[in-house]
Amino acid sequence: MLLYKLWRSFIKEILLLKRDIGGIVIIFVMPLLLIITITLIQDSTFKNLEGSKIPIIFIDKDKSEVSKSIKKELEGSKTFQLMTQYTEASAQKAVFSGEYQMAIVIPENLTKDLNSNIDSKVQTIVSSFGIEADSAATKQTAPRAKEIHLYFDPATNAGFKNSVMNSVNKMVFEIENKKIYKAFQDQLGTTENLEENKNLISFKEITPKKGPAEIMPNSVQHNVPAWALFAIFFIVVPLSINLVKEKSQGTSVRARISPTPYYVHILGKTFTYLIICIIQFLLMVAVGVYLFPYMDLPQFDVTGKMFHLLIVTVFAGLAAIGFGVLLGTLADTQEQSAPFGATSVVVLAAIGGIWVPVFLMPEFMQTIAKFSPMNWGLNAYYDIILRNSGIAGIAKELTFLFLFYLAMVTISIFYERKIHSV
Repeated sequence: MLLYKLWRSFIKEILLLKRDIGGIVIIFVMPLLLIITITLIQDSTFKNLEGSKIPIIFIDKDKSEVSKSIKKELEGSKTFQLMTQYTEASAQKAVFSGEYQMAIVIPENLTKDLNSNIDSKVQTIVSSFGIEADSAATKQTAPRAKEIHLYFDPATNAGFKNSVMNSVNKMVFEIENKKIYKAFQDQLGTTENLEENKNLISFKEITPKKGPAEIMPNSVQHNVPAWALFAIFFIVVPLSINLVKEKSQGTSVRARISPTPYYVHILGKTFTYLIICIIQFLLMVAVGVYLFPYMDLPQFDVTGKMFHLLIVTVFAGLAAIGFGVLLGTLADTQEQSAPFGATSVVVLAAIGGIWVPVFLMPEFMQTIAKFSPMNWGLNAYYDIILRNSGIAGIAKELTFLFLFYLAMVTISIFYERKIHSV
């Protein structure tokens, strides 16, 4: 008998949705347009920063060994494209006007002064060990330190500035080390090639692997789960509107005086919208798997992960449904439920890391993000897609999402009983 009541409640919800064409468009069409548009925009940005080379101005006033080494390193990188047809004055103007992100200016006599500086210091050190050195060279005054000028667009990100300065410092440091080794080699008369000595400490990046290929996050791997989650939570709007309609049309009154418990109606809505959430997610995955490759975007890889992703979708859907039920129960009019539902979903998405990654937020906002159900769902998706986690690895996020659903529904039931017991 209970199953029959659930079935009839399910049919009622389907009929309500069929009469709401606008709600159907919001539920299915709007998220698809969002995911395509946002992914195209973010992928272009990602390629500009990661894949395509950033044009920068390079001015070589030294035109000797050191400047040529720096230029060779920059040209050999996958990051920069060097523009060399500028003077320092025109480069400064071009960068400060935003035409280019940065300019590098190598000063005159950099190689000559660096060699003189190193030779002077090496000969001083060698002399201190009692080894003969050129006394004239030893007394030679070391030239002043040279400055490589780096011009940055005022709108350039601070992280980009630090990255470039660290890279230039590393290149100069390596060049200086090689020259110091060579100077000692010349002074000591050794035949050993000290320049070929490798660093004693190096870095090796280790990332999770799936088979032979490394898993690398990209715009599609971010946007498919992120905007699927946004779509799932946006069912708050039509769900809360339907609940308000039931109040205004008297349907909720008939439901309360019927022998069917109120929680059965809530379960009927839960099953109905849970199916919608799964369909939404499958549509998003289909776009990522089949459409994106034709749009010159990476393909969304769900090989061996689909079951776990669907589990996350179910629990995220429960959280969204619980929130929609609470909102529809508390609101008295559609003018209250629709704007508040849409705004609250946008806020939850913003603080949950859907648009801006949580680690880029201020520390206070990172703490706030931990309380967003969208953040729980997004972390669970990421654990599966990027870290190959199983159900045990996402158990905490799933528990939070389910408890959120139970809390929202429980509050709704108690509020409903309290209002109509007065």
